Amino acid sequence: MAQIYISLGSNVQREKHTRAGLDALYAAFGSLQLSSLFESEAVGFAGKAFFNMVIGAQTWLSVDEVVKTLKAIEASNGRLQGDKKFAPRTLDLDLLLYDDLVQGEPLPLPRAEILHNAFVLWPLAELIPARLHPQTQTSYAQLWQDYDKDSQKLWKVEFNWKPSL
Repeated sequence: MAQIYISLGSNVQREKHTRAGLDALYAAFGSLQLSSLFESEAVGFAGKAFFNMVIGAQTWLSVDEVVKTLKAIEASNGRLQGDKKFAPRTLDLDLLLYDDLVQGEPLPLPRAEILHNAFVLWPLAELIPARLHPQTQTSYAQLWQDYDKDSQKLWKVEFNWKPSL
């Protein structure tokens, strides 16, 4: 069984889509580990602030099957295929880690944004502080400690979720 970590982001009806995304992830993968929920400024475009978090789960699905599941959840929440990269999102789900798999194609793993985006790195450091990034062999806690925290603004948001299934 593989341990996976998924980033979740939304800046369109944020609470509604965050909850719907978590419900769908729970339906697909069962028990979930949740980071805190963070609010962050949009990165790469001028837009409304995002809600972001990282979710841990276990699965027997392959990388391709996990990605197809995430894309289906996005679509069921109004995300259109072919949306611009830097644009508002109802729901954005990205596979960050699949065990310690390192691959380039068809889907680069681990995701590069782990090292570049505070809204991914801080939640990962919170969930799995001692785990080592498979390429840098540095713990997520150390990566977060070394991160330039002035480069991207984000803050924790009060949030409680229980599956509505």
